[in-house]
Amino acid sequence: MVVAVWMPLLIPLLAVPLVRLLAERLAPRPASWLLATTGAVLSACTMLALVLLTGAGLLRLDFVAAAEHLSPPLLRRMSPTPPPLACAAGLALAVTIGAAGRTLCRRVTALLRAANTAPARRGDLAVLPDDLPDAYAVPGRPGTIVVTTGMLRALDAREREVLLAHERAHLSGRHHLFTLVMDVAAVLHPALLALRAPLRYHLERWADESAAGAVGDRRLVARAIARAALARRRAHAPAAPVGALSVAAGPVPRRVAALLAAPPARRSRLLPGIAAALAACVTLSGAGTLDAATDLGGSVEAAETHQHETEGRHRPETVLANPGSLRTAGKAA
Repeated sequence: MVVAVWMPLLIPLLAVPLVRLLAERLAPRPASWLLATTGAVLSACTMLALVLLTGAGLLRLDFVAAAEHLSPPLLRRMSPTPPPLACAAGLALAVTIGAAGRTLCRRVTALLRAANTAPARRGDLAVLPDDLPDAYAVPGRPGTIVVTTGMLRALDAREREVLLAHERAHLSGRHHLFTLVMDVAAVLHPALLALRAPLRYHLERWADESAAGAVGDRRLVARAIARAALARRRAHAPAAPVGALSVAAGPVPRRVAALLAAPPARRSRLLPGIAAALAACVTLSGAGTLDAATDLGGSVEAAETHQHETEGRHRPETVLANPGSLRTAGKAA
């Protein structure tokens, strides 16, 4: 367990560069799924590793072992987790759980507030009377696309169509769940912070491509994104609500360049190798967690069996059940 339990904690340091490299060579939709899924799996393995380290340290304490009817000496030999390491793991576990809960609560509260303060809408569209150009999607049942009058004035009719198609793609693709998962995962393991910006970029690219498919003109989509971002910048518009996705978010010049560029003629030859390396990292992280959990479970079972056998040998009824032992004790006396 001592070796296996460290794998989920260290592997994200290697997996994060690999998943970023692989995502850059994929289309926006699979890249978004890859980033979010990898972040969720690695963060879950990290949490389980901290739980196992903390649990192994607690079981070494005499009062915990006595309460669970375990053999402390045998448990210390089979699960040699130093108490300082267990204390550090427990502290890290408490801090990360608290931070993850706070992040989740803050994101959900911000989205609910944005949904409740949205003006009356027509279908999925709500027009906010504000001169500052802004547009963003707020999830819900149904979701809402909030557009200010300032943004509507900044775009022509066809560009407004692009804007609405872009924001509808965010809602239909449940992109807010992707960002929520990654925000929580980044709290659980610091290395996963490096996946937040790439995920948001690929989600915007996913919506860009959906808009391009809806209007049938990639150059029009590029122009609409550039004009919306430029209008926001000139007006010094504030950021969209926390968790909301906006057409002018992310690295706009890079998104525009991707829309104007021709699609790659062939796949990179490095793609299979990068994918295999990333799959190996994720597999090792999961296998390490499973091996550590199995090892700890076996140690607890052996310690419980040993303790029951020890208690059985020292029970009075065991001695009374053997009359020969009493006669031998009497002769000795």
